[in-house]
Amino acid sequence: MRIGMAFGEGLIPQGSLNDDNLLYAKQLGVTDIILHLPDDKLLPSTQYGYWTVDDLLRVKDFINSYGLNLAAIENFPLDHWYDVLLDGPGKFRQIENIKRTITNMGKAGIMIMGYYFSIAGVWGRTYGQFARGNALSDGFSVEAGMDLNQPIPRGEVWGMSVRPNDSQGYSDCADLNEMWGRLEFFLKEIVPVAVDSQVRMAAHPDDPPASVLRQTARLITHPDHFDRLLDIIPSYYNALEFCQGTISYMAKGDLYDSIKKYAARNSIAYVHLRNNCGRYPDYYETFIDDGDWDILKCLKLYKEFGFNGVLMPDHTPEVACNAPFHAGFAHAIGFIKAGLLSI
Repeated sequence: MRIGMAFGEGLIPQGSLNDDNLLYAKQLGVTDIILHLPDDKLLPSTQYGYWTVDDLLRVKDFINSYGLNLAAIENFPLDHWYDVLLDGPGKFRQIENIKRTITNMGKAGIMIMGYYFSIAGVWGRTYGQFARGNALSDGFSVEAGMDLNQPIPRGEVWGMSVRPNDSQGYSDCADLNEMWGRLEFFLKEIVPVAVDSQVRMAAHPDDPPASVLRQTARLITHPDHFDRLLDIIPSYYNALEFCQGTISYMAKGDLYDSIKKYAARNSIAYVHLRNNCGRYPDYYETFIDDGDWDILKCLKLYKEFGFNGVLMPDHTPEVACNAPFHAGFAHAIGFIKAGLLSI
């Protein structure tokens, strides 16, 4: 198994792909980089609705220059696929552009594309002194005052208005059958191209794992729901962005059993590795050595059941110092490195 780190605006460690952050990753012993939601500053071809080979190779070569590997890209820009999510009138044009992106990723040798098929997206989190020593971290609570039944406005995805001046053709909300139908359309169009390009499509579960959020159904809110997604097109290239944190705070199901099941099935493309306390509807994120779950046991299970890909700490609490995010990540990566040596 290898250790990864994600870079992207709004992510930790603070932001974009640059020399300082790549040097930081290299010094910590990270081997693989995941690009999260790259924009047109990093990949100028984003403005065309797809990514070109030249853009992808330029970024890959920059990462390689630090002795690091570009393992995956995580999340399409909303402009590339909002009509696919909303079943809007432009979905056929957008799906063809996504095919171009996947084809170009294969040509560039970037072999995993993570995605999150959701309209509400990651919504309702709170940020507070939840972790050990009152360290700041993410949490979710029905007591936090968020209106979970607030409907999603027409033409909005992930809390952002994607068609503010033209909402015709959009549904305010979508039930479970509609959402699975949209995902099935996406996978049946994209996975054959992914197979040809040898790029694994990796699906993220719903965060928070509410069955309905803002009057719209969620798809993956129990670990077993992955089965339905994987069975739409059984293929090595139809896989999982296995967010251990999200899975661990699903109201039902067992994280350890899920690791065994999907690692043995060879369905895990890469892992978001973190620890948490509690379950939906009340939980918070902790330091990796201080939650409800035994991370060393998790690492042993990944190894025992055949997973040999990238593990990345996607979130960590802040550490009280001048570089709170970087220190938090250093702590998590050090723990993972020691854990891998011990199993």
